Parts: sequence; structure tokens; C-alpha cells
Amino acid sequence: MPISAVVRRAAVLAVSLAVVVIPPPAGAEPEPQLPPGAVSPDDGSVPPNTPARLTTPDGWTLALGGKDERHIPIKPLTTAVSSREYLSSGTFVASLVGPEPPHGVLEVGYEIGCGIDMSTANGVNMANGGGIAPSLGAELPLGPGQPPVLIPLITPQYSSVVSVGLKPGFVVVVPVIRKEFRGANPWVMISDFHMKIDGCVGQSFVRSYSTLTRITEESDVVLSYVGNTKAV
Repeated sequence: MPISAVVRRAAVLAVSLAVVVIPPPAGAEPEPQLPPGAVSPDDGSVPPNTPARLTTPDGWTLALGGKDERHIPIKPLTTAVSSREYLSSGTFVASLVGPEPPHGVLEVGYEIGCGIDMSTANGVNMANGGGIAPSLGAELPLGPGQPPVLIPLITPQYSSVVSVGLKPGFVVVVPVIRKEFRGANPWVMISDFHMKIDGCVGQSFVRSYSTLTRITEESDVVLSYVGNTKAV
């Protein structure tokens, strides 16, 4: 066989081997793929903020932080545009190292901020008014040598006023739990805690907070942690 024919057969064999597709193993399921143009759903996850740390003059080292935080907005049952509802979760952990067995209080909660407040305002009001204003009009001459006569006129009047009662935004603090503890590593876990506010117009915000109070016979120390803000 000519050398050129051998070379062509080798090239065809190489290409055939290159396009061989290895089937997936039996029982393997393909990973689900989003449709073209679809956006991955938001699970409400919030990255943890920087933990708070403190060293006290009497030899204590305190730390406080959060993890696995999540704020999921849900549709309110009232379907009102001015209502906001959330399901919030997270784990909050403290650390106390000092010269005696730790004792104190760990408080965890949430803060909800509203851009515009309609809860104590009158909302949108429309006022309409009308009336009649009598007056004397133009002079009407009756003829040569006769004095003119004033014609009475009736003029209708109508007015309409629209007022919107809005106030600057507000912040609602929602305490969830206040735990007294004895130990070096107290922690609190919150799962799908339901929160609701009304009378909020525009964008709203939610974030976690936790406060650690270390208690001794001689002094108290307070350390606070604030999570990252979730805007809705």
C-alpha cells in the first residue's frame, strides 16, 4: 500500500477516536440547568459582618459574631403595598476568656428600616369644593334716551385639592431572645423568624443585631455586633 494511503487512514482513525463520547455511568443524573435568560433565585443569604472583639482592663477578652444569616422577603397576607414581611435566620456566637467563670446575658434581635412612613399619616386625601357667586354684569341699553340696565350674572366656582401625608422613615427594633448564660461560648440559633411591619412605602431594610453583656461582681461590659443590611 502506498505511504500516502497509510497516512490518510491513520489521520481518519485519529479523528474518529477524538470524537468518541464517553457515556455517563449508569444511574447518574445530569445537574439541573437554568433556562436561557433565567436568573438564579435569591435565597436571602447575607455575608457575615466582621466580628466584634474587645479586651477589657480587668483581663477579659470578648468576641461576638454571626454566621449563616438569611433574610427572605415574603408576600404579606394583606397584599398591601405598604406591608413588609420577612423570614430571618442566623446563628450568633460569643466567646469569653477571663480570670473567672464567665457569666452574662446574650440578646439577639433584628432591626427593620423603612424609607417613608405612612403609618401615622392620613395617606392620600382629595378635597373637592364648589359654589355659586352672584354678581352684576354688563350694562344693557334699552333704547335712545333710556338709562342702561345692569344684567345680574351667576358664576359657578369649583376647586379640587389633593394632599399626600408622608413622614420621614423609621426603624423598628424587634428583640427575639434574651438569654442568661454561664459558660465561655454561649450561642443562639434562629430559624425562619417571622417579622411584619405596616405603613412602609418605598424601599425597606433589615439587619440583625446581638448584644453580649459580661457580668462580674465588680463590673459589667457590653459588646455589640450588627449584621450586614439586606435591602428589599
